[in-house]
Amino acid sequence: MIPDFNKVNGLIPVIIQDAVSQQVLMLGYMNEDAYTKTIAEKKVTFFSRSKKRLWTKGETSGNFLYVKDIYLDCDNDTLLILVNSDGPTCHSGATSCFNVQTSKGFLYRLEQTIHERIGKNIANSYTNQLFKKGINIVAQKVGEEAVELIIEAKDQNADLFKNEAADLLYHFLILLKAKEFSLAEIEQVLQERDK
Repeated sequence: MIPDFNKVNGLIPVIIQDAVSQQVLMLGYMNEDAYTKTIAEKKVTFFSRSKKRLWTKGETSGNFLYVKDIYLDCDNDTLLILVNSDGPTCHSGATSCFNVQTSKGFLYRLEQTIHERIGKNIANSYTNQLFKKGINIVAQKVGEEAVELIIEAKDQNADLFKNEAADLLYHFLILLKAKEFSLAEIEQVLQERDK
């Protein structure tokens, strides 16, 4: 997978996307040296058109972009890089350089947080404490949250309904972890049903 850097004066556009949420974070440019450094260090390095030099994203802010996957487009002249970031990507402090507020993909980020809290055995984490109680207690909690959601569905309080729906989703993700399944696997089942 070697990009064609000769098509546009040695620079190719690079789309940066969050590996978990799938949110587009920024667009930058790479020359061959930036690409080689990115591959070697597993941190995104661009060629800065304003500074006229290689620039590793995060070298000043500490908000590095860690490479998870790299895809080359069908014309071999544009890259899509999926990353995990240390913090906001935009210099303004926003998650993305594009002013789009989205919660799409957040469940995957939440799933990742749940796995981290359990995997690191964080003692004061409610998530970890519930998980340690075992599958029966986790499943019971999901049932309780489902009943509470049903009760709120019969009333007209939108805030309470949304909060109970959020509680159910959160506890469902813990149940998935306890059963050693992922949200992506459940999503795949739904996609197969959509045929």
